Amino acid sequence: MSRVDYSELVEALLRGDQRTADRLLAELIPRLNEYLRVVMGATAEESKECVQRALLSVVEKIMQENIRDKKYIFSYLLTSCRHEYLHHQKYEKRFQYDDEIGDEMAEPAEQVRNLLDQERQEALASCLRELDESSRTFILHFINRPDTTTRQASSRFDLSSANVRTKKSRLVSRLHECCMRKLNR
Repeated sequence: MSRVDYSELVEALLRGDQRTADRLLAELIPRLNEYLRVVMGATAEESKECVQRALLSVVEKIMQENIRDKKYIFSYLLTSCRHEYLHHQKYEKRFQYDDEIGDEMAEPAEQVRNLLDQERQEALASCLRELDESSRTFILHFINRPDTTTRQASSRFDLSSANVRTKKSRLVSRLHECCMRKLNR
């Protein structure tokens, strides 16, 4: 079961125990990122940015001893991350913010979709690591630049157009099989 009492983090920060604080933050940060991605629908970059800003703010409050009940620090951090994300959304003008909209969260179906997307991304990353360096460089070129033509890739990788198409097709097939195997464990 996941920890919900991070009062030890507050104590470690107040004592100046950096080793304990770092250990607890390493456990806490991924949970906060996942909350923003799954529940609030944030992108990975948005969640990292918002979690970092929320942590800076909360650590400052801890150091000023403005946290009343340290056993609720996890809940406080979740709320701070959520507010940072909503502020970010308002700033980016992705939607008009008002109190009613601010209280909405991603629908359960959307939360499941976000989890599945994250799971697929992790499976793909794992499968990419299994490829040799040359194959990984080749397929990442297409992943990062999906508009690349066969002719451009042919020139870039010093292969014939037919070889580019064949190699791309085989690698996509290998990655697909690998991902399916990892997702169906």
